[in-house]
Amino acid sequence: MPYYQQRQFRFGLDGGYITPAVRYLLFTNGIIFLLQIIIGKSLIDWFGLHPFDVYKKFYIWQFLTYMFLHGDFLHILLNMFILWMFGCEVERYWGNKEFLKYYFICGIGAGLFHLIFNMSSHIPVVGASGAIYGILIAFAMLFPDRLVILFPFPIALKAKYWVIIFAALELTLGLSFGQSGVAHFAHLGGMVIGFVYLKFGWRISLFGRDYVRKKKMEWELQQTIKKRQRIIRLRHEVDLILDKINEVGYENLSEKEKRLLKEASDSLSNENDNM
Repeated sequence: MPYYQQRQFRFGLDGGYITPAVRYLLFTNGIIFLLQIIIGKSLIDWFGLHPFDVYKKFYIWQFLTYMFLHGDFLHILLNMFILWMFGCEVERYWGNKEFLKYYFICGIGAGLFHLIFNMSSHIPVVGASGAIYGILIAFAMLFPDRLVILFPFPIALKAKYWVIIFAALELTLGLSFGQSGVAHFAHLGGMVIGFVYLKFGWRISLFGRDYVRKKKMEWELQQTIKKRQRIIRLRHEVDLILDKINEVGYENLSEKEKRLLKEASDSLSNENDNM
């Protein structure tokens, strides 16, 4: 898959319908946000990502569920807007199944990234931002030279430069304001996981299939060579026995030679039938 396909420069993104996977994610996040409003904080207590509980109590489901919870209306609005803005085109390029797989890999990876740096934290992390940042890195790798304007910045930059700016910003904020209440390392983790997966993940999978296919072809070739060598050896032995028959007659062959002649005849006959 050519991750670095070049496209013409333009402002904004391609128009068109909302793609199926993005529509599903928008709908699901919206419904769960309504449940948050109705149920309240207890939803975050159980399904937000609590590093200490995951590390000590093995609440591993939180790596998945935290992505569908959000802190407030602005939080979910920004995440869903970026998902729609960039995700639709990435999904059109990959297809919905590959897009969803990548989305969850980045989201779960972002949660793991946050856990590594905050194992003793009791502060819950919520939001799809890690997965969203993964979508941003995917867009930049697919369309690196696409010109994009991001509100409220009144400038058009290539997608690859926006991603570099965001990565540098998240790293700086994460190192400078670790307790700011924003999971900067989760955002950065989504980008890192997305980049590593796109650079090596599919290639590893393809390499695995190629390796198995190569080994199978090598085995089949070895079997063919062995079969041909056996046929050559049999024919040589049969030629020697036929020469002996010409000299002394069939009745003077040993039982072993007669048996070998019959086995060779049957074997060579089967080989000819299979050709």
